[in-house]
Amino acid sequence: MRELGSQKLLMCLKIKNRAVFISDAHESSYSNNFYRFLQRIETNQIEASQLFLMGDMFDLLVGDVKFSCDMYRKHIELINKISLKMEVFYFEGNHDFRLKRLFPHTKVFSFSMQPVRAEFENGSRVHLSHGDKFEGVLYLFYTKIIRSSLVLKFLNILDLSLSGKISKKIQQNQLKKNLCKKIENFEPIIVNKLPNYEPREGEFIIEGHYHQDKKIVKCGITYINLPSFACNQSFFIVECVNNIKFAQNRLRG
Repeated sequence: MRELGSQKLLMCLKIKNRAVFISDAHESSYSNNFYRFLQRIETNQIEASQLFLMGDMFDLLVGDVKFSCDMYRKHIELINKISLKMEVFYFEGNHDFRLKRLFPHTKVFSFSMQPVRAEFENGSRVHLSHGDKFEGVLYLFYTKIIRSSLVLKFLNILDLSLSGKISKKIQQNQLKKNLCKKIENFEPIIVNKLPNYEPREGEFIIEGHYHQDKKIVKCGITYINLPSFACNQSFFIVECVNNIKFAQNRLRG
């Protein structure tokens, strides 16, 4: 019964014209481009009807880890301010999770709730996900362990006792990664993954996670992998009154 109620709720999610999608900002203490983006949303310099945060907006933000919450306090406050004037949807990623208590006015979708089925204004259906849902049994086991309240409670106590050294180490390791690396044979990987969404002809699938900025059309299904905002400060504004269009924009200045 709980699952049926959840599905009924998710089908009520409507994507409005001029909804803004952004993914994989990987904000850290070494960058503030995501914060500048949020400021422009809040001041209407970027005109948006809704805001979709598609996961990994931070290098590490876990609701149970105090150091990470304190590090991004100004971001949290600004997202909460924005969510009072427009709908904000946050799809938790593998770097930001257990966020619901941090964002009381935002619709937060945990790993277990994804993918989410939604509709554009013209009636076209779309499946939304951060993108790491169908990564195999071992990854699924890892996600359950790392999101365990007991595990996170222990890690939080340990991190605080070490003055945030664990959180800082994770952030430093992230800086060594090439977030803009192109994945070889990306299309076959995605084509094999698509059946997990159980899509129908004419439907869309939107993910982040892979940072590939790529559109794939297969058997009438349109798959869109969003670019990493961390790479080129790109985000999308959706036009969906008649045909579906994703206008790519970049943060300037």
